[in-house]
Amino acid sequence: MSFPDFAKVIAALPSDDAEWGPRNTAPEGVPAILNNAPYAPYSKGDKLGRMADWTTDSSKDGRDGQRGGRQAYNRNFRDQQVYGAGASSLFSLQHAEDEATFSVVDNQRTSTKTRGGFGRGGGTVFRGGRGGRGGQVTARGGRGGAQGGRGGRGGRDDRYGGGRGGRGGRRFGWRDFDKPQRLRDASVNIKPDWKLLEEIDFSRLSKLNLETDEGEDVESYGSLYYYDKQYDKITPKGPEKRLQISERAYYNPTTSEDPVIQQLAERDEATIFATDQILSMLMCAPRSVNPWDILILRQGNKVFLDKREGAGFEFVSVNENAIDPPMDPTDGNKESINAPQALSLEATFINLNFAHQVVSESEERKFSFENENPFYNPSEETEPLASKGYKYRRFDLSVSEEEPVHIIVRTEVDAVIKSPVGKGDQFMTIKALNEFDDKAQGAGGAPNWRDKLVSQKGAVIATEMKNNSCKLARWATQAILAKADLMKIGFVSRANPKDAGKHVILGVSGYKPREFANQMNLNLANGWGIVRTIVDMCRNMSDGKYVLVKDPNKTVLRLYEVPFNTFDEDLEAREPVAEEDEE
Repeated sequence: MSFPDFAKVIAALPSDDAEWGPRNTAPEGVPAILNNAPYAPYSKGDKLGRMADWTTDSSKDGRDGQRGGRQAYNRNFRDQQVYGAGASSLFSLQHAEDEATFSVVDNQRTSTKTRGGFGRGGGTVFRGGRGGRGGQVTARGGRGGAQGGRGGRGGRDDRYGGGRGGRGGRRFGWRDFDKPQRLRDASVNIKPDWKLLEEIDFSRLSKLNLETDEGEDVESYGSLYYYDKQYDKITPKGPEKRLQISERAYYNPTTSEDPVIQQLAERDEATIFATDQILSMLMCAPRSVNPWDILILRQGNKVFLDKREGAGFEFVSVNENAIDPPMDPTDGNKESINAPQALSLEATFINLNFAHQVVSESEERKFSFENENPFYNPSEETEPLASKGYKYRRFDLSVSEEEPVHIIVRTEVDAVIKSPVGKGDQFMTIKALNEFDDKAQGAGGAPNWRDKLVSQKGAVIATEMKNNSCKLARWATQAILAKADLMKIGFVSRANPKDAGKHVILGVSGYKPREFANQMNLNLANGWGIVRTIVDMCRNMSDGKYVLVKDPNKTVLRLYEVPFNTFDEDLEAREPVAEEDEE
């Protein structure tokens, strides 16, 4: 084409802004050879990094849908796109048949030599093997052995049947998007006549702060036995120590039903009343995952924090804060004994019996408080009384001297022990952690206690702090509220992972409550700030009944105003059953 002909082509280009690029049909006076000539479409937003390069296809065989070459997207060349590169396939030979639609059916497993796979640099192990290096077929690396053997340096991954490893651990989060979303049910049914007053996100609760004193004792009731120091010598390698089932009378009434709190309220000893079980849940609310609710009664200038039957925190939770917590049978868990409700009942059973077993029940060596147990009636009860002391303690939540605000909390201690330096008796709380099956779903990557409790005790405790952050924070809070000198935490495991009825004690550890709280990064001032904020909301409202509900699937607290007769029908529904039993 001569230069004048080319000039005619340029002059024939449309000037209308609605069109872009040359026409498919040559204009008048232009050689017919240009009819239907293909051209590369492009956008006005294309970056002209360099001139068009038609010599390199975007795919290695001319087919669409495959990335390749310098024109393919690459973060190193994202600012240097080639003009017209996206349309280079228009000039490539199109195959008559698309071979990409065909696949070869082959049931035999083939080896892979590529680097990558599960874990950090580890590869998929298809059959047998010892993780990264051994086995029949592996990839390079050994930090994330998947299916097969003992996983080398990589940790066990339950989802792919891997074995146990010496380092690393399960890489949580892999293919979590493919799991069904777990929806928990609320601890209480929200009724239409309930009025929503406040909705508080956990991020706001975490910013609250209120410094208080250590509190003072107002009343003390009950009696305590001395702790048996022989349990401190138990190890997994020593003789097996079975957890015994003991029948003891144990009382934990709610706040408004406590006769001592009723007397203290009549004497105007404080304006807020609660139990350590209820208060610890409120103070550790930002760590909670499971649903719960607290019933709040406002009567005059008094505020009572009550618990409701089935409120969600009466039983001990298990692996509540684990990345992959235990699942219900409806969510895919095939073992009902490892369901959340079954594990919670098992943990509560273990805690009650463990606290009774590790004390020496001797009437001669017994510590008694000023008053007897206010809930126990020897003439009516047939079971002996458990070792339990109730200390009613008062804390100052005042922000200014013009408006004093005090709270009385019923705290509990479980035993006493002689001080090694001769400072008299020391009070302690006794709790127990339980191991159900380290290979089951919901174990949270915990190591086997029988193997690691002696050699890697710190790792065992750190894993429990991660998987049970809310539970352990509540235990530490309760011990600090009671001004206990020690916390004894037992390690109790199933005698057989498939039997939830028989357990053995593998060891006992002792901690100072405040040091234990510091290890967990637990801030008591933040907890008191949460309590004061919730109480102020209710004090600014009229007399009535309110319910504080933790959303089952979100990190949100909601405060509802409910009719005063709410939940009364539950008590009335149980009365006829009780009368029939008596007959």
